[in-house]
Amino acid sequence: MEFPVYLIGYMGAGKTTAGRLLADKLGWHFVDLDDAFEQIHGLTTAEYIRTYGLEAFRKKEKYVVEDLADTPYEHVIYATGGGYPCWEDNMDCLKELGTSFYIRWAPEHLAKRLSLTDLSERPVLQGRTEEELLAFIAPQLEEREPYYSQANYIIDVDECTELSDEQIAERIYQMIKNKS
Repeated sequence: MEFPVYLIGYMGAGKTTAGRLLADKLGWHFVDLDDAFEQIHGLTTAEYIRTYGLEAFRKKEKYVVEDLADTPYEHVIYATGGGYPCWEDNMDCLKELGTSFYIRWAPEHLAKRLSLTDLSERPVLQGRTEEELLAFIAPQLEEREPYYSQANYIIDVDECTELSDEQIAERIYQMIKNKS
């Protein structure tokens, strides 16, 4: 298995939470690429998109991933933005840089999971009911599936529970330990 590790999937899939848990279990570094983007550019991803547009954001986001790949740390867990793998050749880029894990949820489980969070941090979802979230998520997830499914490994999450993130982290941990 090539390092570093990149976690991909739709927003709310657990990339950041499970990623932090996984990094702690492994004793590795953890980087949320949205946070890294904000540190580098001085704006959150939402602020940058509102100010400069999605196309400009995607270009800058790609540079952030490539720049961070040059760090001296090999043992890093990166949580990508939900749309990152779906732009240009980003999945090819991730495969060249390390190993990717797609955290795959059924749309109805993602809608439930997201409805239990503070949606004010996700402006595109703000104010939506669980049913409205599902209507928004399902077609977008279907559109992104061909990109996400190019990941080196797919972690299917069968149910939405309080332990989902711990279970995701444990499954990836076991895979890394077995392949190392």
